[in-house]
Amino acid sequence: MGERQGAVEDMVNGLDFYKDKSVLVTGHTGFKGTWLCKILELAGAKVSGYALPSPTEDGAKVFTQSKVAADMYSAVGDIRNFASLKRTFLEVRPEIVFHLAAQPIVRESYKNPLDTYATNVMGTVNLLECVRTIKGVKSLVNVTTDKVYDNNEQQDKAYGETDPLDGYDPYANSKSCSELATHSYQRCFFKDAGVAVSTVRAGNVIGGGDFAADRILPDCIRAAYKQQVITVRHPLSIRPYQHVLEALHVYLLLAQKQYENYQYAGYYNVGPADNDCVNTGQLVNLFCQYWGGGQSWQSLSTEGPHEAKFLRLDCTKLKTTFNWKPRWHLDEAVAQTVAWAKVYQQQGNIAQCMEQQIDEFWQTGGM
Repeated sequence: MGERQGAVEDMVNGLDFYKDKSVLVTGHTGFKGTWLCKILELAGAKVSGYALPSPTEDGAKVFTQSKVAADMYSAVGDIRNFASLKRTFLEVRPEIVFHLAAQPIVRESYKNPLDTYATNVMGTVNLLECVRTIKGVKSLVNVTTDKVYDNNEQQDKAYGETDPLDGYDPYANSKSCSELATHSYQRCFFKDAGVAVSTVRAGNVIGGGDFAADRILPDCIRAAYKQQVITVRHPLSIRPYQHVLEALHVYLLLAQKQYENYQYAGYYNVGPADNDCVNTGQLVNLFCQYWGGGQSWQSLSTEGPHEAKFLRLDCTKLKTTFNWKPRWHLDEAVAQTVAWAKVYQQQGNIAQCMEQQIDEFWQTGGM
């Protein structure tokens, strides 16, 4: 047996709960969704997805080159279309649902608030209504954001799960509303029906395959591909950056634990270690270091809508409940992101690169 085959088997052993489980991922064509489906397929789950096509040409290429679609049921549909979503639920009859479909960009939410609320609020309600009316789901994880909190930007404040929800901009606020709708359905319908539900508020995720506009590392990668100087809007803004696999590991952990024991259902923060909450300038310095070739950046203030300057999460609940801790520090997360981006630039084997990074991450600890 080769070294890589053995690593894949070790990773699968850590996720053997998911073998043969029927799992639905909304937003499966997106950045996080593609990685999540890849992990679930390696674990032997029966994976289904519901989403619109990727909004970017590069994102569509990543979804194709990841080869996840070959081993899953992939439904093209809008989360705002209840009838279409319901047909998919009836077709695949999921036991476990990961809700990732969203309009995820802050600056886009200022341009199109109506679409943002329709997608992030009513899209969530459509999903919850499917779970309520079509029996069979035992575990649901609704992925929201660290931006759901009423953030007063105090530098000595890390937000915990009991702090008030009231995101500032249409994206953050719509995700706060998504949380509240989920809590209502859980209290009114799901608790007595035995459906375990958690919402997860993740910090800023980075990793290979994210080509969204107005995100810092995708902007860095696009500039590096063109051999241009990187432009940074807010170099002193502090965010909780973490690799995408950190967040996905927690989603998978929660879905399993609450499936097995309802008492674990609730709401959780997932973010990096405190020393990995850095400002944007420090993050870009790391990117330039790992990219090499004299890559550089400049600060260039641009007119634009309000964006928070400081945000940090308190992940004590996750740590104490599951003895959890982050696996990859920020330098490793950036290094892995750069490695992936260079494979993509060189038209290398994206599916193999993803599998290798999943293997490496899971070797640092089991579920």
